[in-house]
This record gives sequence, structure tokens and C-alpha cells, in this order.
Amino acid sequence: MDEGRVPTDRTLTEVLAEMADGGFAADMFVTEDAKVRCGACHQDTAPQDLDLDRLQRLEGASDPADMAAVLGLTCRHCGTKGTAVVRFGPEADRQDDEVLAALEDRRF
Repeated sequence: MDEGRVPTDRTLTEVLAEMADGGFAADMFVTEDAKVRCGACHQDTAPQDLDLDRLQRLEGASDPADMAAVLGLTCRHCGTKGTAVVRFGPEADRQDDEVLAALEDRRF
């Protein structure tokens, strides 16, 4: 699978299913205070303390509201692998922007 850009004909549901098949099955959520909550252990973690293992971007060809990234993350508290969906670009929330800016890319 191509890391980074995802063809525009792929849906968010397809990307999430593919990541779940790859072991990123838990849900993770961006909180109001720009942390990421693990759906398994319910710990809130600063994004710089998470492991970013995968990143898939979805970009709407004509609608900036469709700009999203699916993050494949590993919780350092419990070791669970999961996904968080964040928006980027002009429609992004402050929290999503802060999480994306603070994540350390450990895919290399």
C-alpha cells in the first residue's frame, strides 16, 4: 500500500478496514485539549508521546471538507494499535492541527 497519498476513489471506510486488517483495529480519538485518547485503555496521551506507524491521506478532489488523514498509532500505555481520523487543511479543527503538528513520524 502506498504510504501518504491515497487515490481519490478510495473511501475512508476502505482505508480504515485496510488498516484494521494490518493490526490497527482499535479506535483512537482526538480530545478537545489536543491529546489522543486510546479506545482500549482510555488513556489520553500527548501526540508527541505516540508512535505514528502509518499515515494515509484522503483528499477530496473538489471539496476541501474531504481532506482527512487516517493515523495508524501505537499507544505507549497499553501497546494497542489503532487509528485516529483527523482533518487537515482549511476545514481542520484546532485540535486536529495541533495533533498533526506534534506527532513525530516514526515510519522511517
